[in-house]
Amino acid sequence: MKPLKFTYEKMKGKPAPYYYDYSMATIIAKPIRKWLTNTIASNCPFNCVRIFLYRLCGFKFGKHVFIGMHCYLDDMRYDLLSIGDHVKISYGVYFACHGRNQDYNPIWIKDRAYIGMRANIISKNADSSKRGVCIEEDAVVGACALVNRDVPKGATAVGVPCRIIEPKSRTIPTAASG
Repeated sequence: MKPLKFTYEKMKGKPAPYYYDYSMATIIAKPIRKWLTNTIASNCPFNCVRIFLYRLCGFKFGKHVFIGMHCYLDDMRYDLLSIGDHVKISYGVYFACHGRNQDYNPIWIKDRAYIGMRANIISKNADSSKRGVCIEEDAVVGACALVNRDVPKGATAVGVPCRIIEPKSRTIPTAASG
């Protein structure tokens, strides 16, 4: 047991708060990472600098990722957010890997997915048998959608809470077809 935690428990006669288990490095690093991700990186006007700052804080992104300004990436467990290649994330998207009285759950965003402006991705899956939320390849999340379930490959998710629109044929009309 750490001396400070031991002293607190003896003096107060009750269990020490959770943060007494953290190391001094963690106590110093967490607020700095929070400030860097939520204040500096999210307000940076240049995507390449924004991505660099997020990666500096420990986030894992694929190649050619675009993250719009004013996005909130959950900085408590940055290792649970996984973003694939060629993903486009619009302005003001909110990612939450945890919540009140909720375990930490992962969020996976696969290759070539698009997430519209002001969407909320909540890792508490509506299907309680699953942990986390997965937005599959080529999926589209509409603006202001609340994603609390998996979005299948090529599908579109819209609404609050999101409902899945099945993928339609993506054929390009030709001049001969009218």
